[in-house]
Amino acid sequence: MLTLEMIQEAREALNGVARVTPLNEAKNLGKNVYIKAENLQKTGAFKLRGAYNKIRSLSQEERERGVIACSAGNHAQGIALSATTLGIKSVICMPAGAPLSKVEATKNYGAEVVLVPGVYDDAAKEAARLAEEKGYSFAHPFNDPYVIAGQGTIGLEILEQLPEVEQVVVPIGGGGLISGIAFAIKALKPSCKVIGVQAAGAASMYSSRQNGDILELPSVSTIADGIAVKRPGDLTFALCQKYVDEIVTVKDDEIATAILALMEDQKTVAEGAGATTVAAVMFGKVNVVDRKTVCVVSGGNVDVTTLSRVITKGLSKSGRIVEFTTKVSDKPGSLVQLLQIVSRTGANVISVNHSREGKEANVHFCLISMVLETRNAQHVDDIEQALISNGYQLLQH
Repeated sequence: MLTLEMIQEAREALNGVARVTPLNEAKNLGKNVYIKAENLQKTGAFKLRGAYNKIRSLSQEERERGVIACSAGNHAQGIALSATTLGIKSVICMPAGAPLSKVEATKNYGAEVVLVPGVYDDAAKEAARLAEEKGYSFAHPFNDPYVIAGQGTIGLEILEQLPEVEQVVVPIGGGGLISGIAFAIKALKPSCKVIGVQAAGAASMYSSRQNGDILELPSVSTIADGIAVKRPGDLTFALCQKYVDEIVTVKDDEIATAILALMEDQKTVAEGAGATTVAAVMFGKVNVVDRKTVCVVSGGNVDVTTLSRVITKGLSKSGRIVEFTTKVSDKPGSLVQLLQIVSRTGANVISVNHSREGKEANVHFCLISMVLETRNAQHVDDIEQALISNGYQLLQH
């Protein structure tokens, strides 16, 4: 059973272990919007809070047996660091597709890593099997009152840093983070709204809430790997039903745009899960007009190669990069003529591909694909109109 006293005790226990992360203004998102930067937490994510609070609660006998956990990366690092700090053996089951940076970081914090084919839920099943076989103490990433209490310390910090807060927006995977924050905030300031955000491709809590009971999704697919959970916990579902005011969803291209915006506007790196709250604000899923709103950016552990692809997706979504494909006459000067039109629009050419192959080409024409750097969505429209008005048929945009 979760209590406010548990969250307050966790706060005391985490003193000197976890950072009190900053609350920063985000005026580009709205005059009343703030970022709670848990991506600046030790291990790069909020998970250290709940992980340490769970590990410290173990009995001496449980500590001697060792601890096992399942995670897509952030809980793994939190458990590994906490266990190593307290002199306890840790084994972490991670999805085989988890970002390499998270896998290596978990190993570097002292854990034994077991890679499991599939997603988080598959790793969870393997962790449960190993716990039974080896006698390890199982540290669930979200469906545990000690873990939830640890995450709830973020709610206490928000209320201290911004007493006049009216709305807190929180990412949801399995629901541990929002359960703790919502419990703390509703206990101390019931008028403050708590809104959850899930990736549309992994909306297990959203779907369960709509259904009125817990649902398990057949599959999940999202760039926000940290919240790619098929089934919420029974404890977290009950807490969300009672304390969370609303849950919304965001698409992957919206998340990518939010990651890009955080990099450019806040000079901070967020992983997909962490950027969902900012995406919800940017794309009007959450009303921030005249409401002092805090977006919890839950983590920043994003693989560099993934970040590169996400930036490209974000640039495309925001109209900063675009690809056009059209046909031109297969004779000298045709390509130059096309590029002159593009040049006059002020676009910068990143790449050009010239092909005589393909179903749209014939002996008299060839296909030209251009990737252009643009200013915004209006600029993209202007380029499109310039090409059409000069007789070019756009085959891809």
